[in-house]
Amino acid sequence: MARVFLISANTTQEPLHVYPIGIALVDAALKAHGHDTEQFDLLYDMEKGHLGLHAALAGFKPDIVGVSIRNIDNVDSLATDNWYLASVKTLVADIRKAHPVPIVIGGPAVSIMPETILDYCNADYCVAGEGEIAFNLLIDKILKNEDPPRILGPILPRMTADQFLRPAYQTNLAEYYFDQSGMLNYQTKRGCPFTCNYCSYPVIEGKKIRYQDPDFVVENLKRLKMDFKVNNLFFSDSVFNDPDGHYLEVAEKLARAELGVKWAAYFRPQQISQKDFALLKRAGLYAMEVGSDGACDRTLSGIGKTFDFSSILALNEACITAEIPCAHFFMFGGPKETRQTIEEGLANIELLRKTVVFVFSGIRILPQTGLAQIAVQQGIITPEDNLLQPAFYVAPGIDKEEMDSKIEDAFRRRKDRFFPPEKGYIRMKTVKLFGFKGLLWDMIPGTTIKGRRIRKKTNATLGSLS
Repeated sequence: MARVFLISANTTQEPLHVYPIGIALVDAALKAHGHDTEQFDLLYDMEKGHLGLHAALAGFKPDIVGVSIRNIDNVDSLATDNWYLASVKTLVADIRKAHPVPIVIGGPAVSIMPETILDYCNADYCVAGEGEIAFNLLIDKILKNEDPPRILGPILPRMTADQFLRPAYQTNLAEYYFDQSGMLNYQTKRGCPFTCNYCSYPVIEGKKIRYQDPDFVVENLKRLKMDFKVNNLFFSDSVFNDPDGHYLEVAEKLARAELGVKWAAYFRPQQISQKDFALLKRAGLYAMEVGSDGACDRTLSGIGKTFDFSSILALNEACITAEIPCAHFFMFGGPKETRQTIEEGLANIELLRKTVVFVFSGIRILPQTGLAQIAVQQGIITPEDNLLQPAFYVAPGIDKEEMDSKIEDAFRRRKDRFFPPEKGYIRMKTVKLFGFKGLLWDMIPGTTIKGRRIRKKTNATLGSLS
């Protein structure tokens, strides 16, 4: 068996501090396979002022080091200092100098472009896709001197329902992230069956949804509350309200269990009845993030959505009736965007009452997506572009500066509209100074929903988990 040192390389705090659940799941899988493990979190260590990575490595004496990379960049064309891989490359080089053991990289970013990121970071191996099975196989090959391939995965068949593990949350990290953001994250399923042409989730998790048993979800949430006093969660499923209705089965079990745990999640604009909203609220739902993405029917079809703007509007009105605060996220400049659709989209957003809106300019082009194929066809990128550095799609004929100016003008007097998204992150930090944590969308002026009581230090902050 091996001694495996697992590092979460993420140090960004935007939109908020997010527990590295991927490391926790891989840790659980390695332990189940008999390996000795230790988790190390760079953000925690940096903010605590420890700066103790090399001391921790020297004390643990690993046979293998695993580095998890969550994001390539923050997908915001207007953000500054939004590319994260240079620091990972430095991290790998520093580890190699002091600790001559195999270095394996993995995580969502690596799964999107495994060979490119492996070459750039100069690690020894990488795991693409889900790591619980693949990393164990890679370690077995390394221990047996079988000369494993540099890239292992994605493993097929991917994780099935009975192979889900209980994340190995670490006490110090759980306490830290819960203190910083007011919640921990948990995943009830994997996979995304939708055909959004810009999205990397089907690449990372596969297109087939694999569900956890609702009783298993409830048991894990009970343990989180018992072990770490966690009473607020974010379900980081790519889409919580799945087409099969599994989310309602989970909600039914949570409602019956009466855990006293509040939660939020990503939702897709689709019909949710007031009866189902009532169930979700009994189960603990207190806020939603809605992946609306396109602001009019033409641009929604351009990014491969199968709903129209009336579905977005209907869900927003249903949230108001159910007294569930929500936030919508939109992207301008995608395929089929024109001057006319920009005006139409901004007018449509004005119809969304009592809600927060975040808007992105342009769409990050990622490999293995339909948007990358469109961008090649339109000459925005070439087939040779590896897309390691951020490249953004803006529809031909659109003047990006003019588009950005129109969005800014439309939102200028609105405190519930954020463009670019960084403005919302600044608001989050301000709210945090007053002790608020969690998703409190209705604290923003213009979004108050009747019946919601706001208290200081209620474990609620603006933002999202992924």
